[in-house]
Amino acid sequence: MSVHRIVVVGGGAGGLELVTRLGDKYGRGKDVQITLVDRSLSHIWKPLLHEVAAGVMDTATHQLSYVAQANWHHFEFAAGEMIGLDREARTVRLAAVPAAADEGEGDLLPERTLPYDTLVLAIGSTTNFFGVPGAQENTIALDTVEQAERFRRRLMAACVRAQNAAQAPALDVAPAGPPAVAGDGDGAAAGQAAGQAVEARPASSASSVQTGNAHHPKVNLVIVGAGATGVELSAELRNTAEVLRSYGLKLDPRKDVGITIIESSPRILKALPERVSGAVAGLLGKLDVDILCGDSVAEVRKNEVATTSGKVLPADITVWSAGITAPAVLGTLGLAVNRLNQIEVLPTLQSKTDPDIFAFGDCASCEWSEHGFVPPRAQAAHQQASFLVKAIDARLKGRALPTFTYRDFGSLVSLGRFSAVGNLMGGLIGGSMFIEGLFARVMYTSLYRMHVAALHGVWRMLLDTVANRLRRSTVPRVKLH
Repeated sequence: MSVHRIVVVGGGAGGLELVTRLGDKYGRGKDVQITLVDRSLSHIWKPLLHEVAAGVMDTATHQLSYVAQANWHHFEFAAGEMIGLDREARTVRLAAVPAAADEGEGDLLPERTLPYDTLVLAIGSTTNFFGVPGAQENTIALDTVEQAERFRRRLMAACVRAQNAAQAPALDVAPAGPPAVAGDGDGAAAGQAAGQAVEARPASSASSVQTGNAHHPKVNLVIVGAGATGVELSAELRNTAEVLRSYGLKLDPRKDVGITIIESSPRILKALPERVSGAVAGLLGKLDVDILCGDSVAEVRKNEVATTSGKVLPADITVWSAGITAPAVLGTLGLAVNRLNQIEVLPTLQSKTDPDIFAFGDCASCEWSEHGFVPPRAQAAHQQASFLVKAIDARLKGRALPTFTYRDFGSLVSLGRFSAVGNLMGGLIGGSMFIEGLFARVMYTSLYRMHVAALHGVWRMLLDTVANRLRRSTVPRVKLH
């Protein structure tokens, strides 16, 4: 018998869960070969990126190497970004993998092709800037670990500059200390401990207000988009500001660090029930997070954001979390896609164009009976990955494929240590129930633990949970460098 080659492109939550389960099921045999393709070398659960950006999570302890996972669960890993597809020859074209500056000259891996019999596309989504002038150039998205880490470095730099401006005399003082790290912007670095004074003249990027003779520097953070990412980030940033003060930063976490969310819809979290939206808005108000609803961004400049209503908001850092679109490469494959570049799939999750190609997660447009389309959520990707294990098994045995049915178990929004809000639905309780506080926080945390259990099993998940708890007692509460 010939080997059936299954290629899964995309190692996000759904893609990695799928290849892990397929590897456990077929990887030890000789009839099925499973390969995961991803442009990165490691995985981190995307809903955690706002915690990485706020500095409350160390990526080193939560990233998972694809090579290690492949070894443990009997599948293969191919590094590279998908840049093309030959459906007639059944091959995926992967871009060359360039070497880093300290890894020598030339590419680590050349451009190459990978054959398949069954192809599964799970490459997720990317930020949609909607053509707003200056948005792509002057904002930071949170699609990748690198972007989240870049935001964290800039946040630390802005806070240190603001503190230095408050402590500096009225006359210019010659800059001292190390230069800024790449990605931190111009001026003195934030690479020193938050409690250390770094003498430097106030940087123009750190906005301030003048009241009488007193100089009050202020760091202004603007978040465009009040979906789950924007809302959760705003709460974590308020927590970060308060924690930094405990480590010696002299800024007042409420008065000197301003956080504004801009949302074009009449309310935040428009995809969630109105009661959840209202409760979250009330909690953010108590955290002194300004919410500007019903207004859109007209232009993003280097240190300010202009809205369509004429408002101009100072912004030392602007985060763009206003919407998603599927990666552009999907529109070049010859498959049917919608206006967001998502692949249109049948109820079997097969492409409407090619039955040998499946797609799921954020990059797929899957109809949801009586509700429109399956939403781009982690729980949807998890359910679709579980479904595809059964569907691929039926395909290998020559049976008719089952059809996918999405079940909405509700939504949860975390506000860090302050609270969590959400609603539970469907099979969990037989209806809909609003939850908040400690119970909601426990439920939110369990979502990540369920993902870890899907990748490693229950016992390793429990050990990982205990290890992380112990680690927190020996490290700072935020990443300070």
